[in-house]
Amino acid sequence: MLDAFDYFLVVMALTAIAKDFGRPDKDIAYSLTLTLAFRPIGAFIFGLMADRYGRRLPLMIDLVFYAAVEVATGFAQNFSTFLILRALFGIGMGGEWGVGASLAMEKAPASRRGILSGLLQEGYACGYLLAALAYFVIFPRWGWRPLFFIGGLPALLALYVRMGVKESEVWERTKHDSWGQLGRAIVSHWKIFLYLVVLMTMMNFISHGTQDMYPTFLQRDWGFTPQNRAALTAFSMVGAIIGGIVFGHISDRIGRRKAIVIALVLAILAIPIWSHAPGIAVLVAGAFVMQFMVQGAWGVIPAHITELSPDSVRGFLPGFAYQVGVMLASYVTYIEAVFAEHTTYANSMALTAATVFALGAIAAWFGRERRGAIFGGEPVAAD
Repeated sequence: MLDAFDYFLVVMALTAIAKDFGRPDKDIAYSLTLTLAFRPIGAFIFGLMADRYGRRLPLMIDLVFYAAVEVATGFAQNFSTFLILRALFGIGMGGEWGVGASLAMEKAPASRRGILSGLLQEGYACGYLLAALAYFVIFPRWGWRPLFFIGGLPALLALYVRMGVKESEVWERTKHDSWGQLGRAIVSHWKIFLYLVVLMTMMNFISHGTQDMYPTFLQRDWGFTPQNRAALTAFSMVGAIIGGIVFGHISDRIGRRKAIVIALVLAILAIPIWSHAPGIAVLVAGAFVMQFMVQGAWGVIPAHITELSPDSVRGFLPGFAYQVGVMLASYVTYIEAVFAEHTTYANSMALTAATVFALGAIAAWFGRERRGAIFGGEPVAAD
């Protein structure tokens, strides 16, 4: 929730930050791309630490690191400093998901892993919702910089992890005795890693392609005020939270792949009311329905990709594959902003959404399924 809160502050305040630094929208959109592109570095570093030293210590270090960077963002005095800080934040943001997801999913009961996966992943939507609410309350009075000072709060979570969270029992049973042993285990599962990269590339095209430029779309195409943009974005995130939990629960019944495909097919059908609504009422309904489906598909992901990953490399493999997918999909915001200069944000985002929804459904359908896998049990085949 809190790393997404920090990330989406830039999304909400994009046009104000651009004005403050004397830059066009696409330059600030590039800072979002930069954050996404640096996330694999964090996943690589903290993921290796998680499989070698346990899940808790890397998680605590990462929380303090990205909280400090986020506070510093509020003090950036020029565009170059802002870009450097957003890149560093990407490292911290990238390290958090894989370590946190492996710890949470290894502790979740196998029969309820899907719905708990939805709860975990929709922390991301909760973060977007909180960013929208903070923007609604703080930005009109004090501008964009104080928003980032709130980003110091995640550092407090490190204290909770230190005192209130136990180490993963699965890691304690399957941990490696040396770095060489860990490296060989990672290399032996290269096929599943490549598949996860493809899947997560498409899933990140799907989420960032429908979320990151949405407030800008509301401003440029609809003339929404900052308060109205924040209100509608927050409402769409309510749909996202509900969708993630609902489809996570459904995946416990029908399987991970089917749940993802159903959500994405329904998302394709929702594109017209989301991007080309004839009026405000339909626009509001479209925002809710779209994020219900998009985050419905995403709610299955933590359970799905941790189940596909072998016990001995679960701290590294799903998180690093996820963040490589983020990097490969990171230009979607910049592409949408550039394309919108020649048409409208509505056309740009609708075309992007239709393409990536279809490709994402195909990638999910042709993958493997290990719903309800028992962690710490039999080894997963390398292929």
